[in-house]
Amino acid sequence: MKPETLSFFERVYEVAKQIPYGRVTSYGAIARYLGAARSARMVGYAMNGSVGKDIPAHRVVNRKGLLTGKQHFEGTNLMQQLLESEGIEVIDSQIKNFEKVFWDPAEHL
Repeated sequence: MKPETLSFFERVYEVAKQIPYGRVTSYGAIARYLGAARSARMVGYAMNGSVGKDIPAHRVVNRKGLLTGKQHFEGTNLMQQLLESEGIEVIDSQIKNFEKVFWDPAEHL
């Protein structure tokens, strides 16, 4: 399928699939990359709708590195556990050293 025929959610998923293991990005960074800078919330909705798809939604957090989408994962701490299994340290739902593990799609895609 050509990129221009993909829905916004599908385009979000294509970006999310590119986030490297052990790195995270933000809803806003994905929105900016897609040319929809004011659509961070829509990126969040897309991540909520990614259940059952092969999308690393656990690697998408808010602009401050908070795990704001964790309630959309099964279990009480699955999002945090997935991040920690990739070597990302999380304390009180906040990614430690967020700047070091942050991946900006605009710089890499």
